[in-house]
Amino acid sequence: MNLKPQDILFLLKLVAVGKKHWSFNKLAIELDMSPSEVHAAAKRALVARLAVKEGDSIWPNIRNLGEFLEHGIQYVFVPERGELNRGMPTAYAAAPLDNLFGSYEFPPVWPDPEGEVRGESFSPLYRSAPKAARNDPMLYQLLALVDAIRGGRAREREIAKKELRKVLEQYG
Repeated sequence: MNLKPQDILFLLKLVAVGKKHWSFNKLAIELDMSPSEVHAAAKRALVARLAVKEGDSIWPNIRNLGEFLEHGIQYVFVPERGELNRGMPTAYAAAPLDNLFGSYEFPPVWPDPEGEVRGESFSPLYRSAPKAARNDPMLYQLLALVDAIRGGRAREREIAKKELRKVLEQYG
Protein backbone atom coordinates (compact mmCIF):
# COMPACT_ATOMS: atom_id res chain seq x y z
CA MET A 1 0.00 0.00 0.00
CA ASN A 2 1.34 3.39 -1.01
CA LEU A 3 -0.05 6.70 0.15
CA LYS A 4 -1.32 9.02 -2.54
CA PRO A 5 -1.52 12.81 -2.42
CA GLN A 6 -5.33 12.71 -2.28
CA ASP A 7 -5.03 10.75 1.00
CA ILE A 8 -3.34 13.75 2.61
CA LEU A 9 -5.92 16.12 1.10
CA PHE A 10 -8.64 13.91 2.59
CA LEU A 11 -6.98 13.92 6.03
CA LEU A 12 -6.45 17.69 5.98
CA LYS A 13 -10.13 18.11 5.12
CA LEU A 14 -11.03 15.97 8.14
CA VAL A 15 -8.89 18.24 10.31
CA ALA A 16 -10.63 21.28 8.82
CA VAL A 17 -14.07 19.73 9.46
CA GLY A 18 -13.18 18.95 13.07
CA LYS A 19 -15.16 16.40 15.03
CA LYS A 20 -18.34 17.15 13.08
CA HIS A 21 -20.19 14.38 11.29
CA TRP A 22 -19.18 13.96 7.64
CA SER A 23 -20.07 11.63 4.80
CA PHE A 24 -18.05 10.28 1.89
CA ASN A 25 -20.44 11.92 -0.60
CA LYS A 26 -20.24 15.33 1.06
CA LEU A 27 -16.44 15.23 1.25
CA ALA A 28 -16.26 14.03 -2.35
CA ILE A 29 -18.19 17.10 -3.48
CA GLU A 30 -16.16 19.48 -1.31
CA LEU A 31 -12.84 17.98 -2.44
CA ASP A 32 -13.89 17.64 -6.10
CA MET A 33 -13.15 13.92 -5.98
CA SER A 34 -15.34 10.90 -6.63
CA PRO A 35 -16.87 9.14 -3.61
CA SER A 36 -14.85 6.05 -4.46
CA GLU A 37 -11.62 8.12 -4.42
CA VAL A 38 -12.52 9.47 -0.98
CA HIS A 39 -13.35 5.98 0.26
CA ALA A 40 -10.04 4.62 -1.06
CA ALA A 41 -8.17 7.53 0.55
CA ALA A 42 -9.80 6.69 3.89
CA LYS A 43 -8.76 3.03 3.55
CA ARG A 44 -5.15 3.93 2.77
CA ALA A 45 -5.05 6.45 5.63
CA LEU A 46 -6.28 3.76 8.03
CA VAL A 47 -3.69 1.24 6.84
CA ALA A 48 -0.94 3.88 7.16
CA ARG A 49 -2.18 4.64 10.72
CA LEU A 50 -2.76 8.27 9.79
CA ALA A 51 -6.44 7.78 10.65
CA VAL A 52 -8.38 5.74 13.18
CA LYS A 53 -11.80 4.15 13.01
CA GLU A 54 -14.17 4.52 15.96
CA GLY A 55 -17.42 2.69 15.31
CA ASP A 56 -18.62 3.89 11.91
CA SER A 57 -16.53 7.07 12.03
CA ILE A 58 -13.04 7.72 10.70
CA TRP A 59 -10.93 10.45 12.32
CA PRO A 60 -7.39 11.63 11.67
CA ASN A 61 -4.76 10.21 14.01
CA ILE A 62 -3.44 13.65 14.90
CA ARG A 63 -0.16 12.54 16.44
CA ASN A 64 0.82 10.31 13.51
CA LEU A 65 -0.46 12.76 10.90
CA GLY A 66 1.49 15.61 12.50
CA GLU A 67 4.65 13.53 12.58
CA PHE A 68 4.26 12.55 8.93
CA LEU A 69 3.53 16.12 7.81
CA GLU A 70 6.47 17.54 9.75
CA HIS A 71 9.06 14.93 8.84
CA GLY A 72 7.98 12.92 5.81
CA ILE A 73 5.83 14.82 3.36
CA GLN A 74 8.66 16.90 1.92
CA TYR A 75 10.34 13.69 0.76
CA VAL A 76 7.25 11.84 -0.44
CA PHE A 77 5.28 14.55 -2.29
CA VAL A 78 7.91 16.91 -3.68
CA PRO A 79 6.35 19.90 -5.46
CA GLU A 80 7.13 20.72 -9.06
CA ARG A 81 8.04 24.33 -9.70
CA GLY A 82 7.74 25.99 -13.04
CA GLU A 83 7.21 29.08 -15.07
CA LEU A 84 5.36 32.22 -14.08
CA ASN A 85 1.61 31.76 -13.92
CA ARG A 86 -1.56 33.25 -12.56
CA GLY A 87 -2.83 31.38 -9.59
CA MET A 88 -3.64 31.10 -5.90
CA PRO A 89 -0.84 31.96 -3.48
CA THR A 90 0.46 29.09 -1.40
CA ALA A 91 3.21 28.25 1.13
CA TYR A 92 4.67 31.42 2.66
CA ALA A 93 2.59 33.64 0.33
CA ALA A 94 -0.76 32.52 1.84
CA ALA A 95 -2.27 32.80 5.32
CA PRO A 96 -1.17 32.24 8.01
CA LEU A 97 2.45 32.75 6.86
CA ASP A 98 1.97 35.63 4.43
CA ASN A 99 2.41 38.35 7.05
CA LEU A 100 5.49 36.69 8.61
CA PHE A 101 7.66 36.91 5.52
CA GLY A 102 8.48 39.86 3.29
CA SER A 103 6.83 40.08 -0.08
CA TYR A 104 8.57 38.35 -2.95
CA GLU A 105 8.45 39.42 -6.57
CA PHE A 106 7.16 36.03 -7.70
CA PRO A 107 5.50 34.13 -4.85
CA PRO A 108 4.60 30.45 -5.17
CA VAL A 109 1.14 29.94 -6.70
CA TRP A 110 -1.01 26.99 -7.63
CA PRO A 111 -1.71 27.54 -11.34
CA ASP A 112 -5.37 28.50 -11.54
CA PRO A 113 -7.18 30.47 -14.26
CA GLU A 114 -9.28 32.14 -11.55
CA GLY A 115 -6.15 33.14 -9.60
CA GLU A 116 -5.40 36.78 -9.00
CA VAL A 117 -1.67 36.60 -8.25
CA ARG A 118 1.18 36.19 -10.71
CA GLY A 119 3.97 34.01 -9.41
CA GLU A 120 6.10 30.92 -9.79
CA SER A 121 3.95 27.86 -10.39
CA PHE A 122 4.02 25.39 -7.49
CA SER A 123 2.22 22.09 -8.02
CA PRO A 124 -0.64 21.57 -5.57
CA LEU A 125 -0.64 18.47 -3.40
CA TYR A 126 -3.52 17.15 -5.51
CA ARG A 127 -5.14 18.49 -8.68
CA SER A 128 -8.37 19.52 -6.94
CA ALA A 129 -6.69 21.23 -3.97
CA PRO A 130 -7.09 24.80 -5.31
CA LYS A 131 -10.82 24.37 -5.91
CA ALA A 132 -11.34 22.71 -2.52
CA ALA A 133 -9.27 25.41 -0.79
CA ARG A 134 -11.22 28.22 -2.45
CA ASN A 135 -14.36 26.98 -0.68
CA ASP A 136 -12.81 26.18 2.72
CA PRO A 137 -10.49 28.79 4.33
CA MET A 138 -9.32 26.37 7.03
CA LEU A 139 -8.37 23.75 4.45
CA TYR A 140 -6.58 26.48 2.46
CA GLN A 141 -4.48 27.39 5.51
CA LEU A 142 -3.60 23.74 6.15
CA LEU A 143 -2.62 23.17 2.51
CA ALA A 144 -0.50 26.35 2.50
CA LEU A 145 1.32 25.23 5.66
CA VAL A 146 1.92 21.79 4.16
CA ASP A 147 3.22 23.42 0.97
CA ALA A 148 5.64 25.54 3.02
CA ILE A 149 6.94 22.30 4.52
CA ARG A 150 7.00 20.52 1.13
CA GLY A 151 8.85 23.23 -0.73
CA GLY A 152 9.99 26.02 1.55
CA ARG A 153 13.40 27.06 2.73
CA ALA A 154 14.56 25.94 6.20
CA ARG A 155 13.15 28.99 8.04
CA GLU A 156 9.81 28.78 6.22
CA ARG A 157 9.57 25.05 6.97
CA GLU A 158 10.27 25.51 10.67
CA ILE A 159 7.71 28.29 11.10
CA ALA A 160 5.14 26.30 9.09
CA LYS A 161 5.73 23.27 11.32
CA LYS A 162 5.09 25.37 14.44
CA GLU A 163 1.90 26.81 12.96
CA LEU A 164 0.74 23.38 11.85
CA ARG A 165 1.36 21.98 15.35
CA LYS A 166 -0.86 24.73 16.80
CA VAL A 167 -3.71 23.85 14.45
CA LEU A 168 -3.42 20.12 15.03
CA GLU A 169 -3.34 20.60 18.82
CA GLN A 170 -6.69 22.41 18.60
CA TYR A 171 -8.32 19.57 16.66
CA GLY A 172 -11.43 18.14 18.21
